[in-house]
Amino acid sequence: MPRRTPITVPLAVLSALSLAALAGCAQGPDADAAASPTASAGADAVGTAYPLTLDNCGVETTFDASPQRVVTIKSSTTEMLLALGLGDRIVGSAFLDGPVPDSLADAAADAPAVAEPLAEQVPGAEAVLGLEPDLVYAGWESNLTADGAGDRGTLAKLGVATYVSPAACKAPASMPDPLTFDDVFAEIDEVGEIFDASDAAADLVADQRDTLASVAPDDRGLTALWYSSGDDIPYVGAGIGAPQMIMDAVGLENVAGDVHDTWTSFSWEQAIEADPDVIVLVDATWNSAEQKIERLESNPATARMTAVREGRYLTVPFPASEAGVRNVDAVVSLADQLAGLDL
Repeated sequence: MPRRTPITVPLAVLSALSLAALAGCAQGPDADAAASPTASAGADAVGTAYPLTLDNCGVETTFDASPQRVVTIKSSTTEMLLALGLGDRIVGSAFLDGPVPDSLADAAADAPAVAEPLAEQVPGAEAVLGLEPDLVYAGWESNLTADGAGDRGTLAKLGVATYVSPAACKAPASMPDPLTFDDVFAEIDEVGEIFDASDAAADLVADQRDTLASVAPDDRGLTALWYSSGDDIPYVGAGIGAPQMIMDAVGLENVAGDVHDTWTSFSWEQAIEADPDVIVLVDATWNSAEQKIERLESNPATARMTAVREGRYLTVPFPASEAGVRNVDAVVSLADQLAGLDL
């Protein structure tokens, strides 16, 4: 996926905004509990004990109370809060990878900050702090830098907590290797704990586990190429990330699965030699599945691939290709598409 250029904010601006950021965090735990719609969900519910300290991508992060004003960066984080019924906590969303799924459309419509995103790219620190958040929830570690939404240390000094989707942690000690659905469900549970919404998280995980268990993996030994982006050199799903996890659940053998990474560059020569039975096309607003098909079919070399000759394409929306609440639905969709192919 192409990188977009973020807004750069001088440190002096951060300092000038520190009082505003701290003021936005001034509510005490009692006020947060009273405002939280999930704080008393169920007579037997055990609420989160604050302060809550977590190790997040190797960074110690402490929450003194349930976050009330959240900036989300990337679709995966925005959709996580919507799925947990926490859309009203979002005061700014940014860097969305596409429209929300139909299942979350009503929740998104009730969240003005999602309906009208803060920025199409990574927002700058000035824009983020101007919303007086008490949490910035990022899909990638690279979203939280001095040239992006602000580095984690500086934001912490200003009273703004940060949390990165654990599936996106890059340090070897923190990165899931490989990513599994248990890791995805663990993030749901952890976010539920952060927001004192453990009941909602448990219900969501239970529902997703049941849905995942209902899918019978294909047993024909079919191979697949997960084609995300790129023209001269394709960028594909490798062996330890969300694409591999999803293909495993569908019953597809990843032709780039021996690459020990989440994503990787993969030459067309390698793809042609592997000659996958099917090609999974990531449908992105900036690089659609239709554009990828045109590229594959117009190139004489790739046009010889079996999957291209036979039109054996499966599609997945970009937001479902990264770890999050849409992965299980992606498994269901791909399994249905695969069953519908004439093989």
